[in-house]
Amino acid sequence: MFSITFIIIGLTVLISYQGFSNDLFKEKSMYMPYRVKYNNEYYRIMSHIFVHGDWGHLCFNMFSLYFLGSFLETQWTYEFGLSANYYFIALYFGGGVVATLWPFYRNSENALYRSLGASGAVSSVIFGAMLWQPELELYLMFIPIPIKAYVLGPLYLLYEYYSMKRGGSGIAHDAHLGGALFGILFVLLIDSNKGIEFLALFL
Repeated sequence: MFSITFIIIGLTVLISYQGFSNDLFKEKSMYMPYRVKYNNEYYRIMSHIFVHGDWGHLCFNMFSLYFLGSFLETQWTYEFGLSANYYFIALYFGGGVVATLWPFYRNSENALYRSLGASGAVSSVIFGAMLWQPELELYLMFIPIPIKAYVLGPLYLLYEYYSMKRGGSGIAHDAHLGGALFGILFVLLIDSNKGIEFLALFL
């Protein structure tokens, strides 16, 4: 059975590579809330998901998607059969779109604001996987010990919220939060018991 995760990674690498050597292509693909609002360039709500700033940015997102996306896709295929493909596509691209809402609210009058990358979409997959299997053991860079998903998830959300409030990082923390929250809500929508199972870990 073909992998939606691999298809998304392949397309993203090819399109991002195009942007690395073509600044005009990258500029036209970026998410710019001001241009979405005043120039009706609605395609930017989706196109930014496929372009990245550099190889480091691309590799970090795609490696995260490979590990957590492959895991979640396998779990859902076992649980839902062929419907898993539609769920995964809806999770990934839905997360990417929802991740633009908060930046739009905050920056639609800022003609200089722009962002790019699949971080919001990837965040939705990461948090979907965390909620689906909260006892999954994950590793962070430079930390050689596994951390349970139900511990890492809340800590990550707090970090992103704090970083967003502090500002000045050049990273779209609000998009990360939006994607993460969408991932959580999506899993609860298709299986509300996952929320109960997660909360039971703290009781």
